[in-house]
Amino acid sequence: MNHLFLLLLLNIALVAAAVFLHYEVLSRLSHDMPLLPLRPRGRIIFGVAAILLAHSLEVALFAFGYWLSISFDQGALAGEFSGHISDYMYFSYVTFTTVGYGDIVAQGHIRWLAAIESLTGFVLITWTASYFYIVMSQQWNRG
Repeated sequence: MNHLFLLLLLNIALVAAAVFLHYEVLSRLSHDMPLLPLRPRGRIIFGVAAILLAHSLEVALFAFGYWLSISFDQGALAGEFSGHISDYMYFSYVTFTTVGYGDIVAQGHIRWLAAIESLTGFVLITWTASYFYIVMSQQWNRG
């Protein structure tokens, strides 16, 4: 099977896994957060911590995708990149959040994974912001 086709499947699988994870976390928060024996302020802080963890897991999924893609010789990460897991995570965080410092850059076919991760991260972060806008508008004046 063509490596580019496998890379496309990997991209689709990573996006699907990130969206599924995000949906499940927001769904559980919607259901369980009101039941927590905390004041509304504590619930919001708990929710923010949970979603930061979810975003970090989503970033880790994409970091794994970069490692896998490089292992199958589909490109490289160049610049301030030593191949350590922290480099993969850092690049993935910077890409997911669309910050894009440029000290590490994707080369070759994995540029598509970086582009897809940026779009996915933007959508998931926006989804999170929308969710917390609703939660905070309901909880803010309750304590």
